[in-house]
Amino acid sequence: QVRLVESGGGLVQPGGSLRLSCAASENIFSMYKLGWYRQAPGRQRELVAHITSGGSTIYADSVKGRFTISRDNARNTLFLQMNSLNPEDTAVYYCNRVGPLGVGMWDWGQGTQVTVSP
Repeated sequence: QVRLVESGGGLVQPGGSLRLSCAASENIFSMYKLGWYRQAPGRQRELVAHITSGGSTIYADSVKGRFTISRDNARNTLFLQMNSLNPEDTAVYYCNRVGPLGVGMWDWGQGTQVTVSP
């Protein structure tokens, strides 16, 4: 019932930066804990960052200090600023509402591909 559209991915060199965006279809954005997930080939989808309705942020150890999650509730948009990228960050990145145990609660969008390569 909630459409999620991710954008901003691409090919970047190690040490580079990307800014991902996630647009939601309805104005319910401010009410929920939201997060960014990523999935690399052959690996489980993992939650890398999330932000509460009050603006508190939590990061996975693998991205802490390099990624910054933020939200613009007025525009129903979620962002992920990614700096100091390395090849291990290569994955398809998805946004979603974060439920119990970190499970994504809404239908998944298409995701956006991030490839970090020389």
